[in-house]
Amino acid sequence: MDASISKDMVIADMLRVDPGIAPILMASGMHCIGCPSAQGESLEEAAFVHGLDADELVDRVNTYLAKKTD
Repeated sequence: MDASISKDMVIADMLRVDPGIAPILMASGMHCIGCPSAQGESLEEAAFVHGLDADELVDRVNTYLAKKTD
């Protein structure tokens, strides 16, 4: 099964796809991914709050996921 994420996915759902996504988000500046409010935010919402490019994060995470399935 090929896993991928989109910027409208809720962060908690992304972490259910693969917990290894957490370090990618944290390295990008999202250090609060474990807090309850962040768990209900979409990647796009969280990226906006942190001044990050959601599309760039999606690319990084999906590249990580693609490498795991190779």
